[in-house]
Amino acid sequence: MSDRLREVYVVDAVRTPVGKYGGALSGVRPDDLAAHVVRALAERSPELDPARVDDVYLGNANGAGEDNRNVARMAALLAGLPVTVPGTTVNRLCGSGLEAVIQAARAIAVGDASVVFAGGVESMSRAPWVLPKPERAFPTGHQEMYSTTLGWRMTNPRMEREWTVSLGEGAELVADKHAITREQQDAFALASHEKAARAWKDGAYDAEVVPVDGTELARDETVRETTSLEALAKLKPVFRKEGGTVTAGNASPLNDGAAALLLVDEEGLRATGREPLARIRASAVTGVEPQLFGLGPVEAVDRALAKSGRGFAGLTTFELNEAFAAQSLGCLAEWPDLDPAIVNPRGGAIAIGHPLGASGARLAGAVAHQLAAAGSGVGLAALCIGVGQGLALVLER
Repeated sequence: MSDRLREVYVVDAVRTPVGKYGGALSGVRPDDLAAHVVRALAERSPELDPARVDDVYLGNANGAGEDNRNVARMAALLAGLPVTVPGTTVNRLCGSGLEAVIQAARAIAVGDASVVFAGGVESMSRAPWVLPKPERAFPTGHQEMYSTTLGWRMTNPRMEREWTVSLGEGAELVADKHAITREQQDAFALASHEKAARAWKDGAYDAEVVPVDGTELARDETVRETTSLEALAKLKPVFRKEGGTVTAGNASPLNDGAAALLLVDEEGLRATGREPLARIRASAVTGVEPQLFGLGPVEAVDRALAKSGRGFAGLTTFELNEAFAAQSLGCLAEWPDLDPAIVNPRGGAIAIGHPLGASGARLAGAVAHQLAAAGSGVGLAALCIGVGQGLALVLER
């Protein structure tokens, strides 16, 4: 281990277009999605000897299907990296991809690694149903099958009941706490679609999105260029039938996708022969009441900024995952010093999508590319996390 912390640079960041549930990427296994972005990173840095990659860190929230066998190691092998390159999979639910980036950066900072691929993957389309083992052999009754696509399943009865509400009900609780109206949520959702559509039209994603071979998906599948407040207003609340505000239109959809970043120290940077997009400055993770998971980013962001010696006034861009419009607006309400104009300038998860294990890596990569395009600045990536956590990362150029 080094006597001092090393600088950690983001050399490159790529992601797939995000596919909708049952859509264009649903026929692609999650280990193949992950292998695609790992392979793309290697190909985009031809001067880097793949044997110099010290590890592959990938986030994955499910791990119950084709992604069950340490998807990071499987992706490294399927991508054609040397068998000497190891891989590890991490799970912090919605924050898994960002957690992978943070763990990889930490390994580099303390001198345990020099070159690491880090990111995440999720195929919510291909998440399997699971059947728990019966309490005794040869049961005569029917057995319950659970979907592993999203949310609680096989919940421990010892958990407090208020902790295990649905994710959508958790968003409703945040809306209650901050008096966020249905109209505010729909307006936020519309802005997400408008910004994402404009970003694609302007070519803002050209530097980071790598389409998946064998599919016809060239851009994010759930961006709705033609939606409107009138169309969003027609959607019925999903989680509270009476007085509910959270709809399919102001929540992130179910998605498939993968993202990955190339992280290096000074020596690794020389090996790539490239200029870095940004450098990693600080991170923080926090816990909150599980049912108020949507507000998890609030303290995480505050702590990460404090560690970096920065404040909201010094930020250039902020990628905040839009699990729900209600939770995003709830977080923004608790950051009065933050300029909302810098938040998700190229659209957010309500439009782009939220493939759970990949989203954090997508956000980190988006911040790195935006800082590179700006030439300098400070950026934040943050997510709320189911079961009540928040995660944040500060990058700088």
